[in-house]
Amino acid sequence: MSNEESRILMQKCTRRSEDQQTESPERPAKLARFGSEIGEEEEGEERKECLPISMNRHGLQRYLVAVEYIGTRFAGAQKQPSARTVVGVLEDAFQKFIGQPVSIFCSSRTDAGVHALSNVCHVDVVRISKRKPGEVLAPHDSSVVKRAVNHFLQKNEGDIVVVDVRSVPNDFHARYKAVERMYYYRLISGGDCLSTFDMDRAWHVPQELDLSAIKKACQVLAGRHDFSSFRSAACQANSPIRTLDELSITEIASNPFEAISVIDNSSKPGIDKSSVQHNQVFGTRKRQRGFMITARARSFLYHQVRLLVGVLKAVGTGDLTVSDVERILEAKNVAAASPMAPACGLYLAHVKYDLSSAG
Repeated sequence: MSNEESRILMQKCTRRSEDQQTESPERPAKLARFGSEIGEEEEGEERKECLPISMNRHGLQRYLVAVEYIGTRFAGAQKQPSARTVVGVLEDAFQKFIGQPVSIFCSSRTDAGVHALSNVCHVDVVRISKRKPGEVLAPHDSSVVKRAVNHFLQKNEGDIVVVDVRSVPNDFHARYKAVERMYYYRLISGGDCLSTFDMDRAWHVPQELDLSAIKKACQVLAGRHDFSSFRSAACQANSPIRTLDELSITEIASNPFEAISVIDNSSKPGIDKSSVQHNQVFGTRKRQRGFMITARARSFLYHQVRLLVGVLKAVGTGDLTVSDVERILEAKNVAAASPMAPACGLYLAHVKYDLSSAG
């Protein structure tokens, strides 16, 4: 393939990608030219993608990219005009790396304020020689992509990091190929104000939570149900039926520093024993209780996890009973549910794929 043929082919692919992007923002079509090196989810049918056969043979590489980020720093995952988003920041970093625009598609379109330990995206890249413009080169190794993109991300705000990259076939879709998604929701209970280090990272509940009652409520909600009472009015899913493979709660340390034992100096001479109560030394924060709710399913309805947590919290505080949870589920109306939990405590923990045949 001559340089001129390569250039014409790239122009055709770029125009076709832009047309597809206009028709459907979910379709992964826009291609990129590779120029330089670095010194609450809905179920749907998988879409078939049409890419030029010649491009598959001459350098097109799709990468699966897992990223972690602080959700309160973004206006959500999906790209939006005049707003800082996860996809927007990632696309900027890739463009700085390869010298050409790309389109990135996420497995899970997290809302503003929702964090991710691992949200997975895919991106298509064609590596073009920097010394010989138009010459298509072999794709970069995944480790190079990870290191290079992180280099540019860290030059930005440093609130998003690529944690893993993998080369996959050109028809592998980050959203439609996902077989399971797992979310965590973090709560901290106790009368004291929330620690500065936990601000925007957990839901602070001043009341004590009844762990046993919440576990019983989880058993009612787990399984296959009509979750109409636990989806936002804006949800566009065709069906409210979902299978919740896991809904559980575990007590955890409210913050990592609790793992460090506090020395009780009350037996030492000169120490005012009245200032030491329940192993608490003056100047240290009173310990609070931390909880982690885990929700696991192939897909979730819009705002489903946060609505579930809102009801579970109400059970924990005694505002609702387990029987009330059964009633809310049977009502099939979101108006019957408790107020939705805030976004700050929600974490997209993991997106699972069958990568055995993905190369």
